[in-house]
Amino acid sequence: MRLRALLDTEALGLRLLGGEDELDRSVRGVMTTDLRDPSRYLSGGELVLTGLAWRRDASDSEPFVRLLTNAGVAGLAAGEAELGAVPDDLVEACLRNRLPLFAVNETVAFATITEHVVRQVSGERAGDLAAVVDRHRRLMTSGPAGGGPEVVLDLLTSDLDLRAWVLSPTGRQIAGAGEALPPRVGARLAGLHLAATRTGRPGPHPAEVDGTAYSLFPIRNTGRAALPVPSPDVRESVLSDWLLAVAADAGDWPAARLDLLQGVTQLIAVERDRRDAARAVRRRLAQEVLELVQTGAAPAEIAARLRVAAPVLLPGLGTAPHWQVVVARVEWTREEAQPAGRAAQAVLEEILVDPAVTGPDSADRIAVAYAGEEAVALVPLTALASRPPEEGGASAESADQDQPEAALHADALLDAVREPLSAGLGDDGRLTLGVSAAVHSAEGLRGALEEARHARRVAAARPGAVCAAGHHELASHVLLLPFVPDDVRRAFTARLLDPLRDYDRRHRAELIETLEAFLDCDGSWTRCAARLHLHVNTLRYRVGRIEQLTGRDLSRLEDKLDFFLALRMS
Repeated sequence: MRLRALLDTEALGLRLLGGEDELDRSVRGVMTTDLRDPSRYLSGGELVLTGLAWRRDASDSEPFVRLLTNAGVAGLAAGEAELGAVPDDLVEACLRNRLPLFAVNETVAFATITEHVVRQVSGERAGDLAAVVDRHRRLMTSGPAGGGPEVVLDLLTSDLDLRAWVLSPTGRQIAGAGEALPPRVGARLAGLHLAATRTGRPGPHPAEVDGTAYSLFPIRNTGRAALPVPSPDVRESVLSDWLLAVAADAGDWPAARLDLLQGVTQLIAVERDRRDAARAVRRRLAQEVLELVQTGAAPAEIAARLRVAAPVLLPGLGTAPHWQVVVARVEWTREEAQPAGRAAQAVLEEILVDPAVTGPDSADRIAVAYAGEEAVALVPLTALASRPPEEGGASAESADQDQPEAALHADALLDAVREPLSAGLGDDGRLTLGVSAAVHSAEGLRGALEEARHARRVAAARPGAVCAAGHHELASHVLLLPFVPDDVRRAFTARLLDPLRDYDRRHRAELIETLEAFLDCDGSWTRCAARLHLHVNTLRYRVGRIEQLTGRDLSRLEDKLDFFLALRMS
C-alpha cells in the first residue's frame, strides 16, 4: 500500500505534518517503538509509530530521524496522547531528511493503525502471490517444472511470512523453505494429519507440536485432474497422499487466504503427478521381474531383465552386485475393503527411502510392484549404503565373501515411520513387512521372494498395527509359532500356564514372572535371583512351586523348552 492511502482513511486519525512529495512510498509493514535506536529491528518499508518516549529534549530528534532514514522506513507517525502536539524540532528533522511525518490523534490507538496496515499489506501480498501461484501452475502443467515446490514455498515465506513444508505420509520432508523441519516433528505432524484425514474432516487440520501451532493441508494425488478428487474410500489414499504443513493457525484466516493455500496444494499435486509418472518405468521393471520369478522363468531370462533394470535403478553403475527383496501387505479388517496392493506399493516406496534424505526424487533407485494386497520391492543394495547393517545369518546364495556390509534390516525400516503409519491405519488396518537376505544372482531371487514372504507371515502373527520381520528370524522357533492352529496354541498354553496364573491371582506369588526370568537367565540360580532381587532360597521355593503345580521338571531341557514356547504363544 502507499502512504497516501493512510490519509484517505478517516478512521486512522492521521494528519500530515511534512513530506507531501514522498507520499507515493510503499508501506510493507508497521512497527511501534519508543527505543532511541530501533534500527536493528527495521528492514525497510515500515511505517514507524512512536509515542515519543525516547525524546528527552530537542537534540534527540535529529539522531532518531537519521536512524530511521538510513534504515529505509516509509514514514513516521507520532502520537499526541502523551506530549500533546508533535514538537517542532521533530517536524524540522523530518523535513531535512525527507521523511514523511504524520500526527496521530490522541483518540486513535496505535493498534488500530497497525491492524489496518497489516490487513491491507497482507491482502495485497496475497493477491500478488496468488497471481504468481497461478502463473507457476500454468507453467508446470504445460511444460517442465519451474523449480518445483520450493519456489512456491519460498514465496509463502517472503511474501506472507508463512513457513511451510511438504511432507510425505511418514513425515519425511519433500520440500521446504528455509530451515528444515526436525524429523521427529515431521513424523508427529504426519501422524496427526493421517488420524484427522481418516475421520473424513476436510482440511486444513489444526495441530500443535512442542508449543507451535500448525495447519495441515492435504495434497491429493490427483492424477492430472485440474482439481483434487477425493477417493470414495479414504483408506485408498491415506497412506500415500502428501501434506502441506504451515506453521500458523489457519482457523481465523479469511477465505481468500485459504483459497490461496488450496491453490498451492494443487500446484504441488502437479509435481507429485510428475514424480509418479517418472516412477512408472521403475514399477514396470519390478512387475516384469516379479512375474518372471513367480512363473519359474529360467535364471538366464531373469538375469537379462535385471541387466535392463540395473542401469535405470543405478545410473552409472551398470549392474547391481546384490539384490534384496522386501514384501509388504496392507490389510483392512472391514469386509467391504478392497485389495490394498496400491496402498502397500505407495507406502513401501516411502518406507524404503532413507528418512534423512529430502526431496521428491529420493526413491529413484527403488522398484516396487504389487499384486492383490501384496507389494514387492526389488532393492539394489548399493543404493542404500546408509542403512544399518543386517544382523544374523545370511542365506546360502549370499553367504560368500561379497556379501554387502550394508543391507536392509526389518526393524530399522519401521523405526522412523511406525508412529505416523499407525495413525493412518487406525484401528481397522495393519501393515506387515518381510525382508529377505541379500542375493547376488538371478538364481537367488526366487528364494529371496519366498524368504521375504515367510518373514512377512511371521510379522503378521505379532500384535500391533505395523510389524516387520527379517530373514534371520526364519532360522528360529519363531518361524513355527505363527502357523500353529489357534486351538492347539490355546490348549498347549492353558495346560502349562493356567495353573500358575490361577496361583498368582490367589496368592500374588509372581510365578509367571519368575518363570520368564529363570528361562531368560538360562536356568542360572544366581543371575535369576539377582535380576528378581530375591534370595536364592526364595527363588528355589518358587521354582519348586512351579514344578509342583505343573508336574514338570525345570532341570530337564524338554520341560524348559515347553515352558519357553508356551510363554511365547501366550
